[in-house]
Amino acid sequence: MENMDVFVIGSGSAGQKVAQTCAKGGLKVAIADNREYGGTCGNRGCIPKKILLAPSETYELAGNLIGKGISAKPKLDWRTLQKFKREFTQPVPKSTEKELEKLGIEMYHQSPKFLGEQTLSVEGKILKANKIVIATGQIPRNLTFKGAEFLKNSDDFLRLEKLPKSMVFIGGGYIAMEFAHMAARAGSKITIIEHGGNILKVFDRDMVRHLRKVSEDLGIEIIYNGEILQLEKLKKNLRIQYTQDGEKKSLKTGVVFNTAGRVPAINSLDLEKGKVSYSNKGIFVNGYLQNTENPNVYACGDVSDHGLPLTPLSGLEGAIVAENILYGNSKKIKTSVIPSAVFTLPNLASVGVSEEEAKSRYKSVTINYKSVPEWYNAKRINTSAYAYKIIINDRTKQVVGAHLLSPHAAETINLFALAINQQMTTEDLKSMIFTFPSWASDIKSMI
Repeated sequence: MENMDVFVIGSGSAGQKVAQTCAKGGLKVAIADNREYGGTCGNRGCIPKKILLAPSETYELAGNLIGKGISAKPKLDWRTLQKFKREFTQPVPKSTEKELEKLGIEMYHQSPKFLGEQTLSVEGKILKANKIVIATGQIPRNLTFKGAEFLKNSDDFLRLEKLPKSMVFIGGGYIAMEFAHMAARAGSKITIIEHGGNILKVFDRDMVRHLRKVSEDLGIEIIYNGEILQLEKLKKNLRIQYTQDGEKKSLKTGVVFNTAGRVPAINSLDLEKGKVSYSNKGIFVNGYLQNTENPNVYACGDVSDHGLPLTPLSGLEGAIVAENILYGNSKKIKTSVIPSAVFTLPNLASVGVSEEEAKSRYKSVTINYKSVPEWYNAKRINTSAYAYKIIINDRTKQVVGAHLLSPHAAETINLFALAINQQMTTEDLKSMIFTFPSWASDIKSMI
């Protein structure tokens, strides 16, 4: 049996941070991943997604400015775009392994299984570790209707060399909406089948309503209250059968993607043998990100039941876990208010409390909500969608929530995150000098 100080399961941003920091701290460290090293974000998540989005942004801007200085709409070349994307993603696994190797970290390319509270089996070896860190992230939710084996997932979309003429997304979350906007602009006929009565349920309803209008104008069909019955493989296409409000329906399409959400990647770990407590939301952790049942185990990143599944939070959690392993439980997780964004065009972004939360939490609030496509920044690029909802606590005059829809909402929202975390008042924001005219300068008019 080989003995390790730390064994890390997962090589994404959280796992890498733990392994590297502990190795630099003089500990004997091993790491394992059953997929390419580098995790979801760098290989098959946010990084490649935003690369694929870039030409869509150019396409959208040029299209809006036809007859206003632009004489012809560009054509999206998906195959060349995929080649460009690979310039970013292909080096990730090798460069990640190289960095880990430099630090003397032992690497495995298989998912370990728990044999006991501190014992793992991996690649035919049995290892004992003083501390085990689970940082395996999330995977697509498994769907079990008849024909589900024909489903594709987000990994498959990001690898598409050629876009099908039509595609269906099951689920109306942020992954589906982002991919739908890209594919629709590239010429695919898009249908989204949503189980519930609305898309993007965690975002502000009014902002979502504006985005839904943009999506429909792009030709994206959204089917609400849809229940999938089965998926059937035809000669060239697929037939998807579903019910909507009790009525049986079907449609033919080139490919169907499972975008019905993601779940913690823990099924293959045999957590019960390690006495690791968990639920379908992830590994249970305390304030030190230590498992609530097995104190020798920590969890960080998307696989833990703490916080949002966001890459910046994963890196922060990894740093805290490493510090707690090196110096004893010395640091608790304290997260600031975290912004999130949907990279559709326009972007949908949010930080702080919702309108409903604000009204239940505070005695008196001001809700500044308006659609402003006539504002200069929107008119300058001839976009039809620009809206905001800013929530202010009347007692303190502090901004407590911000919800934006604009071509650059994912950037502007960071200023509101800064304001909320620093407990800035509306007067504080109004007294600041921003570059003008800019999207940031519009903040003063919003509050």
